[in-house]
Amino acid sequence: MANGKFLTGRYLTLLNHNILWNQKKNPKIIVVLPAYFAEKTVKKTYDDLPKDLIKEIILVDDASRDETVKVAEKLGISVYRHKVNKGYGGNQKTCYDQALKRNPDVIVMVHPDYQYDPTLLGVLCEPIVNGRVDIMLGSRIQSRRQVLAGGMPIWKYFSNRFLTIFENIALGINLSEFHTGYRAFSAKSLKTIPYHNFSDDFVFDQQILVSAVTYGLNISDTPVPCKYFPEASSINFQRSAKYGLLTIWTILLYIMYQAGIAAPNLFKKKN
Repeated sequence: MANGKFLTGRYLTLLNHNILWNQKKNPKIIVVLPAYFAEKTVKKTYDDLPKDLIKEIILVDDASRDETVKVAEKLGISVYRHKVNKGYGGNQKTCYDQALKRNPDVIVMVHPDYQYDPTLLGVLCEPIVNGRVDIMLGSRIQSRRQVLAGGMPIWKYFSNRFLTIFENIALGINLSEFHTGYRAFSAKSLKTIPYHNFSDDFVFDQQILVSAVTYGLNISDTPVPCKYFPEASSINFQRSAKYGLLTIWTILLYIMYQAGIAAPNLFKKKN
């Protein structure tokens, strides 16, 4: 029956729009928020997170000079603050270090700038909880029209497409986007990947994925809407150009690693 006492088992599970797995699994999901000047958006992000799935939310503030920390503490979020700015990659390192101390099953990085839809967190976690993948990405790229309508600058769209095609060919995988900041990791994957060896800058995001490939971890993605607005964080053209060149260099290192020419400490050591 669709109502009443006869609903049992997985049918009850399916009625909860957030929980997409058997409730008996009860995974420990930790959300990390790498924050930098997020005072105006952190509450919106927090409010939309599905609290019934999450055991704890951790915010790491990268020496912001606004009220990000004060707002987060009022919300009851666990807050850590860098005394000096360590960069986007450096912020993630602290996020994952703190999350792993909690012995989680899944760690989800959500940018607290409200650019990505926090309500879809369960969709990102489901393939990891059910053991199909190790890393899930929330892809912004479904169609050119949709992405541009959401406000992504056209130069950023085409650079994203170029880099993603290049990375897919080099790595032998097929992701719709490598450059999203909405990511879910199994605890096993973050314990495996040597992320402390990576850059403290934005290229950290690419190094962690390329490294994951060398460790044989399974990466997948799912579409998520994304919006651009004044309060949402975004790097400028100059920083984007640097990021793009470092991404290409990371892929070239991977190609040399595969050829046995180089052995960067980003990747799994070959026997």
